[in-house]
Amino acid sequence: MEHSSSLLVVDDDHDILLALQDVLETEGYQVSVAHDGREALEQLKGGLRPELILLDLMMPEVSGWAFRAEQRSDAELASIPVVVVSGQGVSSREVARLGVAGYLRKPVDLDDLLNTVERFASPDGPSDSASVASW
Repeated sequence: MEHSSSLLVVDDDHDILLALQDVLETEGYQVSVAHDGREALEQLKGGLRPELILLDLMMPEVSGWAFRAEQRSDAELASIPVVVVSGQGVSSREVARLGVAGYLRKPVDLDDLLNTVERFASPDGPSDSASVASW
């Protein structure tokens, strides 16, 4: 059975959303996007189950803070790990209160992004090095 790693990127900045999607898809991840917390919640309630959510905090309509509160209150969604990706200076105390798995500050360092994502999900497809290592 082929393993499918999916990510959900939630950000109201269209350019950042596309850049993150492009980088992650280039690395082999299946990426869904949402332009605010409401859209993200609709996708999750519609059955999307990503291995990781990358979440901006400062968004119109439903902010990252409101999204996280709603996600944590839903037993089916609460276990999906979230990494905050935000330009806003957030203290470690605030991040701890959100109960998230990590925090990346914008502008995001590419290596930090990929290393963080790899902790939760692996790119799709067979790895040549894995098949060689099994010999």
